[in-house]
Amino acid sequence: MSLHTPAGPAPTEHAFAASRARVLVLRALGLGDLLTVVPCLRALRRSMPDCDIVLAAPGRLAGVAVATGLVDRVLPTTAPGRGVPTELSWEGPPPELAVDLHGNGPPSHRLLQQLRPRRLLAYRHAQTPDVPGPEWREDEHERERWCRLLRWYGIEADPADLSIAAPPCASPAPGAVVVHPGADAGSRRWPPERFAAVVRALRRAGADVVVTAGAGEGVLARRVARDGGLPPGAVVGGSCDVPFQELCALVAGARCVLVGDTGLAHLATALGTPSVVLFGPVAPSLWGPPPHAKHRVLWCPRAGEDPLRPGDAHASAPDARLLRITVGQVVEAVLGRRP
Repeated sequence: MSLHTPAGPAPTEHAFAASRARVLVLRALGLGDLLTVVPCLRALRRSMPDCDIVLAAPGRLAGVAVATGLVDRVLPTTAPGRGVPTELSWEGPPPELAVDLHGNGPPSHRLLQQLRPRRLLAYRHAQTPDVPGPEWREDEHERERWCRLLRWYGIEADPADLSIAAPPCASPAPGAVVVHPGADAGSRRWPPERFAAVVRALRRAGADVVVTAGAGEGVLARRVARDGGLPPGAVVGGSCDVPFQELCALVAGARCVLVGDTGLAHLATALGTPSVVLFGPVAPSLWGPPPHAKHRVLWCPRAGEDPLRPGDAHASAPDARLLRITVGQVVEAVLGRRP
């Protein structure tokens, strides 16, 4: 998923007290993946208040993780794509608890087992028979999946408990429609000419519009802004990621966020901002926002297609279901969103 994370140093992390036990959570993925496990992080914080919570995740997410107020430190990880890291640079005594929120193993199980935690919470897998846990389900929403894991081990977790606080800084574009055309994979990127057509229609309807871009997405965002009739200053980000506090302020103060199935959609959900989310290769029942009048999901599967994953989420070309979504549908959905 497209990432919008701090370009500079991460916010100050809490110093570890030598006497405090540590909980290690493995979630070495992207921004949206991190935000979907906020309910789990909150549950762990609540159930183990005297422990420091360490999140094993890409270093670029350190500022995001600490800004949630639920993570004391990020243990930086490196892995290609959505793979499991080959090692963790853990120092000191073994974790009191290790929690595998990365996948259903066995590589992630074994990675954590190398640290000899006192307890390991993970899904059951035939290749790691010494790890108990519930059965993995392919048809489960990502938020519910990880909360169910914790509940199986006796830690109460509510998948609806996903909110994060808006930052105290002011939005750079209060009341604007935030349009984010990017995504990590082409299969989840709606065509830029359609985004531009939506921008033109929104402007005719009197809406203020800004276009956001993560690092490397500047060309795409500038094209959408230019073809949509926006000035260059309407693009936020592109040459580098938008600092997380600024991005949060922008999203929190937006009239609506228009985005594909990527990280910014989850940020809008976490901040309670109205959104219109365009889905293609993966069903919204697996990754979509919670059912609420603020959020509108557009998805166009056909009879006979796989009801959960009808396309390749990591393919380079836009998915067929994404291409079935029309400009008119999107404009109507955006203009109908209200706080």
